[in-house]
Amino acid sequence: MVETGNIVIKDNHPVEYYLHEHYKKQKKKGTVLKAYYALRPLMPRQVQLGLRRVYAKKQAQTTFPRWPIEPILVERANNEMRTRIVESESQKLPIINFWPHTFQAAVILTHDVEWDTGVRNIPRVRAVERKYGVVSSWNFVAERYSFDAKIFKELEAEGCEIGLHGLYHDGKKFSSRKIFEERLPKINSYMKQWNIVGFRSPATHRNPDWMPEIAAEYDSSFPDSDPFEPQAGGCCSIFPFFLGEMVELPITLVQDHTLIEILKMKDIELWKQKASWIIENHGLVNIIIHPDYMLSERNLSFYEQFLSFITSRPNIWHALPRDVARWWRERSQSHVMSLDGIRTSVAGPASGCGRIAWAILESGNIRYVYE
Repeated sequence: MVETGNIVIKDNHPVEYYLHEHYKKQKKKGTVLKAYYALRPLMPRQVQLGLRRVYAKKQAQTTFPRWPIEPILVERANNEMRTRIVESESQKLPIINFWPHTFQAAVILTHDVEWDTGVRNIPRVRAVERKYGVVSSWNFVAERYSFDAKIFKELEAEGCEIGLHGLYHDGKKFSSRKIFEERLPKINSYMKQWNIVGFRSPATHRNPDWMPEIAAEYDSSFPDSDPFEPQAGGCCSIFPFFLGEMVELPITLVQDHTLIEILKMKDIELWKQKASWIIENHGLVNIIIHPDYMLSERNLSFYEQFLSFITSRPNIWHALPRDVARWWRERSQSHVMSLDGIRTSVAGPASGCGRIAWAILESGNIRYVYE
């Protein structure tokens, strides 16, 4: 049992306790933060940022989920795997590799377009991505600003993906069941009209019980750990998971605006350190970059430095969110099949690009080898 402020974390909690953020039911929302977001529309921009920076120092000290890394589910999974390996007759255990083929980890680049300023800055951000040979997903707010839908075709022609970032970005969608039900038909209509499969809630507002009602194959609104957002907390997972039939793709790196404007970081070491830990543990690196905040050469250089770093890492699957979601669904519907008592194979939807990874122990650490 671990005491973390006014939250008690027990080893016997089911995994959904963390994934669905049930631990937050033990906490009350901070009155200071509630007052800030209520008054924010009346504040000048620089006043908003000043107050956020002051309060961020307190937020960064959150004891659970720890920030920037909350390892509880990674450590639990590793401990369970160690036990299973030790108890197996062969001292090794076959699993379907976490990612297609023999990739060690996965990376997705996602963009939330907050205003029409962001729409106009898309070509500049894409120019940087093209230098590194990567594609990305772009989430648009349906009715907050006007834009020419031909931008969808231009992005898709380059291999990018389009997603929905809510209707208005007013923070009210999950404020009550009534508002959610009023907006849901229009949200689902846009998903169909735009022929898209991905959703991200504005300001990462979320409700794990309601999310599956959105007509999307995947959602990406849950951070693994983020004390700075309006809805602080996190699912504690660096792996996709299911909300009903919907795949959730956790946001696993601190957002660009938080890194650059709130925490005033002078480099991308925080991104690099967290991404390295995720890769080491075979997880999903999921970063949000807002084109609205990439207006200066300095800010855009942060993103370019990240692209240079992440594309230099070997054996990483650079994918679109929809591909990661579909892979995770296929993997969950597949299993390890024994061929002759010695050899194994992947059976099920993931058989095409799934590979068997053998988990073994080396000096107490888990290592995966491939057939």
